[in-house]
Amino acid sequence: MDSTTVLQKNLYFCKIITQHHTMKENINFTLKHWADEDKPREKMIANGKKSLTNAELIAILLGSGQPGQNVVELAKKVLQEANNNLTELAHLGINDLTKIHGIGEAKAVSIVSAMEIGYRMLNEHVDSKEIIIRSSTDIFQYLGPSLIDLPHEEFWAIYMNVRKRVVFKQRISSGGLTETPVDIRLIFRTALEKNAVSIAVAHNHPTGVFTPSRKDKDLTHGILKAGEVLHIPLVDHIIVGINEKGRPDYYSFFDSGTLV
Repeated sequence: MDSTTVLQKNLYFCKIITQHHTMKENINFTLKHWADEDKPREKMIANGKKSLTNAELIAILLGSGQPGQNVVELAKKVLQEANNNLTELAHLGINDLTKIHGIGEAKAVSIVSAMEIGYRMLNEHVDSKEIIIRSSTDIFQYLGPSLIDLPHEEFWAIYMNVRKRVVFKQRISSGGLTETPVDIRLIFRTALEKNAVSIAVAHNHPTGVFTPSRKDKDLTHGILKAGEVLHIPLVDHIIVGINEKGRPDYYSFFDSGTLV
């Protein structure tokens, strides 16, 4: 066998091997050869939305994978970037997501949009009913959805009547990553305008840690004292953040016994 024939055979086998790998990549990429019950869309249609895992739901948002990685595997990769935690995933922006290999701008926008819809749904539910503030949990459930995923600090006040029903809420200030300026006079001017009998305040820590700083303690003390003078007591101040399990959580000055 001459050298030309050997070369031709080697080229032929290389071509076969390349085609084989390409076919495998295309199968992974398109999911066309998956069983219907393993395809996220078909699985949802057949068994309902509750049957899907988080990765499968995200896979539907992504629409497609990439060569060598099917869409569900890519979705799992996205979740791993957020420590398999949807709350942490909601904190990721478009720029964060596009750093993941296989996630372009369009896929990143789809994920961010879905997360925002979820938070807006929570806010609609809260704003559509009468809110009574009986505990720090009530404050957290009312304001938490608006604060938990912000990349900057915001400070809010809620104003209540004699029945502890919320009559108004107001964003007092919006600041940077570590602090936001708060004008105590603005808090109580609104309280007087709305004939509020009591108030509660809340702000977030974008870093996730909700332990109060020295400034947080001083501010709380200032609001408390101003409320005593005007006979509009501060019932609580909560700081919204993320706990050690990666879940939304909060610190309450009242619950901790430091609202004095």
